[in-house]
Amino acid sequence: MFLNKNLVLTGHDTFQCRSLWLKKGYDFIKSNKSFKDNDAVVYLGVGKNMVSSIRFWMRSFDIIDENDKLTEFGIQLLDDDGFDPYLEDEGSLWLLHFKLVIKSYSSIYNLLFNEFRREKIEFTKESFVKYINRKCSEFKIKEIKDNTILDDFSVMTKMYLRSDSQNKDKEDNYSGLLTELNLLKNIGEKNDELFVIENSEKDNIPYDIILYCIIESGGFESSINLNKIESDFNNIGSIFAINRNGLIKHIDLITKNYKNIIYSDYAGIKELQIKKKLNPITILEKYYGKKD
Repeated sequence: MFLNKNLVLTGHDTFQCRSLWLKKGYDFIKSNKSFKDNDAVVYLGVGKNMVSSIRFWMRSFDIIDENDKLTEFGIQLLDDDGFDPYLEDEGSLWLLHFKLVIKSYSSIYNLLFNEFRREKIEFTKESFVKYINRKCSEFKIKEIKDNTILDDFSVMTKMYLRSDSQNKDKEDNYSGLLTELNLLKNIGEKNDELFVIENSEKDNIPYDIILYCIIESGGFESSINLNKIESDFNNIGSIFAINRNGLIKHIDLITKNYKNIIYSDYAGIKELQIKKKLNPITILEKYYGKKD
């Protein structure tokens, strides 16, 4: 459902993206198949609604474009000789989370990490419904049915939260793709759901992935202020929920491992300075060991 050209609800048919879906969908498209083919359900081994959902998630994670063509990012990540075709590296999951937020094809994720959690450190599904309806009002769009918003919220929680059964079976293929990131927590008691996305140091995010995302976020030439990295829309402090101490630690690792990048703290101005333009793909090649 399109609220405007930049704001989208639903499309997932109430299925969260599962761990093997992106590679399965990638191989499907690479074999010159179409999601509209009559045998798509047979080839993909899922029901008709799941075929639609796989297509939705591939676009949401920037694996395919609006014409169902594989993107450069999708090819580099998921091809058989790509960086991480079976998503075994946690850094790949952080990359996909980043893509999901900044691409905003499924708008709930962009709104949640960039804006909503600034208003509500702790939140419920009911408070999120009110927030979305307020956004609809801002865009002068007819209020969306609460059940539609709740479906989006439910899928989002399944994407990031592990159920008790999933905790017992770490190889559960029905798990949401991004549960390992531990970004979203349910701190409610018993049957009362209360969610939080906490700012923390996020030491487990590889510094190469952090640098890639800073460069991809853009909005600067050769230097970027620490405040911008920390809190600007679609920048890593917001997307990854990293606090300032964590950012400084990551930046320290970046400057130690990239000779053309320095961190300047002069006259109260803290910024990351990039002395030589970087190709984001080169950063990923270094991280995944494809290039010295």
